[in-house]
Amino acid sequence: MAEKRMEEASVLTQEEIAAGIFSMWIHAPQAAAQAKPGQFLSVYCQDASRLLPRPISICEIDGEMGNLRLVYRIAGKGTREFASWKPGSRFRILGPLGNGFPLERCPKGKTALLIGGGIGIPPLTELAEELSGEAIVVAGYRNETFLTSELSAAGKLYLATEDGSAGTRGTVLDCIRENGLTADVIYACGPAPMLRAVKEFALEKGIECWISMEERMACGIGACLGCVCKSKETDEHLGVKNKRVCKEGPVFRAEDVEL
Repeated sequence: MAEKRMEEASVLTQEEIAAGIFSMWIHAPQAAAQAKPGQFLSVYCQDASRLLPRPISICEIDGEMGNLRLVYRIAGKGTREFASWKPGSRFRILGPLGNGFPLERCPKGKTALLIGGGIGIPPLTELAEELSGEAIVVAGYRNETFLTSELSAAGKLYLATEDGSAGTRGTVLDCIRENGLTADVIYACGPAPMLRAVKEFALEKGIECWISMEERMACGIGACLGCVCKSKETDEHLGVKNKRVCKEGPVFRAEDVEL
């Protein structure tokens, strides 16, 4: 495995694509050359008073040009600073980090159901583009949608919104059942309640399921144990039934973790 190194990156473009949701293309050749769908970057603030980096999922990868796309929500002072950066702004990153989605589970001739909720939707973009098999994407939003053109270009797209403004009124599971969707494998990313429901659906239908967990992180490299989740089996590193989301994850086989 390639060593993860600190790299100085620069902003290429930045735009607000929905209320409080920003899309930022960055130039980071080392990270882009190694990145895989489902991995994330630890992004450091320029403000030295904010010591800890913020974990941001990778949305799209352009390894040939050395660029990465990050789509994130303003959630605090750190991400608010990120949103203020202009083209040419320079900052430090560490990554790519974590284990990504297992693309080999959906080879040509198979179908994958990609399920995302809220800020868990961006990682599905590169995943849908890189899968050898067919991608069916179900994206769930509160109201305002984003990344729909990218997702629909990579696979068949279904939408669910809480207010019914687009697609199915309700949750991603409501959308799946309304449209009778099924697949050979499920990849999902989003908040814990959504992942819990997806896991139960997959078990009910007997479908292999991989989930990417959202968790607050500090170091991002597995040293601080600040992002552990409950696991089915005893962790070799910790000796307890916990796994580190940043190190063993963020992608897990659904039945290997408790939600």
